This record gives sequence, C-alpha cells and structure tokens, in this order.
Amino acid sequence: MAVSGRSEGPDARARRKSLRLHGMVARDLGILIVSGRYKPGDLLDGEIEASDRLNVSRTAYREAVRILAAKGLVEVRPKIGTRISPREKWHLLDPDVLSWIFKYEPDEDLLESLFELRKIVEPAAAELAAKRRSADQVERMREALETMAEHTLASEIGRVADQDFHTALLEATANPFLVSLTSSVAAAVAWTTIFKQRRQPLQRDPIPDHRRVYEAIADADPSAARQAMADLVDMALLDTTMAPKGKPGKRSRAA
Repeated sequence: MAVSGRSEGPDARARRKSLRLHGMVARDLGILIVSGRYKPGDLLDGEIEASDRLNVSRTAYREAVRILAAKGLVEVRPKIGTRISPREKWHLLDPDVLSWIFKYEPDEDLLESLFELRKIVEPAAAELAAKRRSADQVERMREALETMAEHTLASEIGRVADQDFHTALLEATANPFLVSLTSSVAAAVAWTTIFKQRRQPLQRDPIPDHRRVYEAIADADPSAARQAMADLVDMALLDTTMAPKGKPGKRSRAA
C-alpha cells in the first residue's frame, strides 16, 4: 500500500513564509544600500519600527539584517543599532550583492573595477585551463559554446550557457581558490550581459571571442588562451561602456 505524504502543518508553512519574507526584505534593503539610497554610516530604523513599517514580523526583519550583515553591508552594534557599512567592507563578489548592484544603473567606476578584476583573474585562469583541462571539461565548454551560438546571449538559455562556459573554464584550472570564484564570476558575466542588453541590444556578436578562448584551451595553447580571454574581457567592457545609457529603472520607495 502506498504511503501518503505527510501534510505540512501550520508551523511549517509559517516557517516557509518567514524564510521567503526575510529574503525579500534583505533584497529590498540591499538594493537601497548598494544603489546609494542609504549611505555608509546611516542608521536603519530599529527592529520594532522597521518591522511595523514593512508589515513583517520582527523575526523576519531580524533575519534579513543578519543576511545583510553576513554580506558586509551593515554592522549591528548593541546600544547603537544597525549601521550601513563603508563600501570597502561590502562583499561585492557575493552573487546576491552583484545582482542588487545591477538592479539599476551601477556606478561607472564600480563597473570598470569589476572588469578590471575580471581582466586580472580570467586570462590567468584561461592560461592554467589550457595546461590542465580534461577532455570532459573541453567537451562541456564546447557544448556551452554551441548553446550560446544557437540561442544567443539575448536569451536566458544562452546566458546560462555562457555561465556554464566560464564555470567549466575555472574548474579546468584545477586551482581550488580559483574554482571558489565560480559563482562570483558566473554572476558577474550574467549581470553585465543583462545590463548591456538593458541599455540596448548587443550590436556585436561575442560568440567568436568565446570560440577563440575555447579553441586555445582545446589546443592546449596557454599563451593563446590568455590572450584570447584578455581580448574577450576587453571587448565585453567596451560593449558595456559604449552602450548608451537608458533611462534608469524606477527605484523602490524606501523600505
């Protein structure tokens, strides 16, 4: 006789709702912080006032603040309250923080700094990948490249394939510290692509840039792989900064 699944009780449903709530509150507050609506040094409302204003439980608000504190966006101090941290303490490579930064129009200096970091990390990673890649990793890159070419980076499928391409490349370095950057690099690749297309449709096909990286890694040519990846990042930056600014998205009201 089949065993029926246990129905979810009201306590479990309440916990699930609370989990969703505190994630949404953290996202909304995070966007306000990284967009400059709240400035470093500003104090957030106290727990009671904030939870009443947001119409959420004190527990949900407290958990949201803990998420922000874990990402370096706020500091919670007894008898002082919750203060917005200086930007140098923010975990800028956290995938959530990156997504919040690109919700609206990111600071141009911050955008260029992100590409500067990519220019430091990714060409060196491509060079290592050309020396250490496995046949399986090369095949994963090829499949990702084919999906990108078929669906284009204007589609979600194509952008996911782009992330898969960069993920396989980082894994091919066989360097655990570089591999640990996978989620951050994938998020940076995805959000900069979305940002470019939000300004205007891509005027240049970036697939050939990726193909040159793939071919150099598949051919086990480290110097060619480094150069191809450096060129890819340079062209991605050019695509981003040369795209005309669109009208910024409508900001949320203060949470």
